[in-house]
Amino acid sequence: MSKPHEGGVSRRDFIKVTGTALPAGVLIGEELVERIKPLAGPVVGPEPISITLSVNGRRRTLEVEPRVTLLDALRDFAGVTGAKKVCDRGTCGACTMLVDGKAVYGCSMLAVEAQGHEITTIEGLAPEGQLHPVSAAFVDHDAQQCGFCTPGFVVATKAFLDRHPNATEEEVSRGLGGNLCRCGTYMGIRKAAIDAARRIRAGGG
Repeated sequence: MSKPHEGGVSRRDFIKVTGTALPAGVLIGEELVERIKPLAGPVVGPEPISITLSVNGRRRTLEVEPRVTLLDALRDFAGVTGAKKVCDRGTCGACTMLVDGKAVYGCSMLAVEAQGHEITTIEGLAPEGQLHPVSAAFVDHDAQQCGFCTPGFVVATKAFLDRHPNATEEEVSRGLGGNLCRCGTYMGIRKAAIDAARRIRAGGG
């Protein structure tokens, strides 16, 4: 219980020092502040700061507040609107994008955290004017209805097939469980994923 953490502040020390603060909690002991300082990174904000993101192979410099999510930074400040904002709480998957090849919810990552990483959205999966094999399979199997969730599904499917190129429909169903389609086009999505895997194995992307 009293074992110091890496920065030298144990739970017991924390309680002892904060116990000397004013009852209203507006003042923290100087000793604690000085001992915690080495644990904290540089403080930024709340005003906008300059960040640089690598999005679909292009560097973009934006002025955003540190609290802005990666999704909002791309949609509102960079004009990259393929990833959709639906639940805004990391449950629907409509904002799925790739960060260093890994599928992430754009609404659950701060833009400042994405600096130094390669971000790929639906727009960056294939050259302009062309379709990625996953996108093409979605079209051929009617794996969309209103289409609002489709960008997130396509990106999530691409990330899943990169790891599981020979997946079964059951594995696809489990692997895409983090993405929701209110139109209920799951059967077409599963068939599209299997077809896309076949196209990719055949050298289609």
